[in-house]
Amino acid sequence: MEHSNLTRTKSLIDKYGRRIDYLRVSVTDRCNLRCQYCIPKDGIELTTHEEILSFNEIYRICSLMGSMGIHKIKLTGGEPLARKNLNQLVKQLKSIPEIDQITLTTNGVLLEEQVEGLVEAGIDAITVSMDTLDSNLYAQITRRDEFTKAMNGLKAAYKYVPNIAVKINCVPMGLEGQNLVEMAAIARDYNIHVRYIEMMPIGLGKQFTMCSEEDVLKELEAVYGKASLYNGKLGNGPCHYYTFKGFKGKIGFISAVSHKFCSECNRVRLTSQGFLKTCLQYDIGSDLRGLIRSGCSDEKLLEVISKTIDAKPDGHRFLKEEITSENHLGMSQIGG
Repeated sequence: MEHSNLTRTKSLIDKYGRRIDYLRVSVTDRCNLRCQYCIPKDGIELTTHEEILSFNEIYRICSLMGSMGIHKIKLTGGEPLARKNLNQLVKQLKSIPEIDQITLTTNGVLLEEQVEGLVEAGIDAITVSMDTLDSNLYAQITRRDEFTKAMNGLKAAYKYVPNIAVKINCVPMGLEGQNLVEMAAIARDYNIHVRYIEMMPIGLGKQFTMCSEEDVLKELEAVYGKASLYNGKLGNGPCHYYTFKGFKGKIGFISAVSHKFCSECNRVRLTSQGFLKTCLQYDIGSDLRGLIRSGCSDEKLLEVISKTIDAKPDGHRFLKEEITSENHLGMSQIGG
């Protein structure tokens, strides 16, 4: 796609003065796991192949948003590796001059067989979602017996460190045997950053009690000693990190509830069906798929994207009783 007639800007600023430079792209709502806080036991009503954005449509949107100031893209799902030939999309997106980083979040089950192709295509970082190292509890949480495949995927990705960054996302659920201390030991022994993500009251997550950053950090410090706040930047989003003596990797926290970071939010989301979503909690956004398939021009798309981002809310209201426009999609449909 050529943009010779388009006006480029160096940064994309919303009405609250936040620089929006990070786009999370869901490439599918399908997943090979059924995590209790994400997808119902019997699954969700899946969209058809025709309803989700094609790779060329994703490329067009990302290229336009790159010209506006988006420089970092995260590929998510559902489970993104369930989308065939994802490495081809990575290669396409890496060709956009303004895009500095393409990263991926996956459950790891299909990673071992695909990681080589992803690395060859230019992937910059891979995050594996894994909530426990106990295989039996893993099967309980995910409703699938895929722990060995997920671990093999993580190990396969680690072979490419330091050429790519590898991280683990863990959602503390307060379950007996989840053993957050054991998970942190991966960062002690390997150059892998382990990040704990607070359970958010979205979809099925509302059924679980949120374990706060303070609670988890206290548990880790009881075993590994005092943590020191790390002031460097290790990712594209809001995660902040700590160092523990003797650790090769860092321990991170994404604490959207207890440490609200909306004033510094730099991201928007594109769902697999082409809805540009400006906040995880709300249904606010624009249908870009409809515009594209109606034959709209790049100039019109740029106008709609700009207006959508300008209307980005000042923040979520997870702790408020009054919610005017709550999100009605599950996490697998949003892309996390």
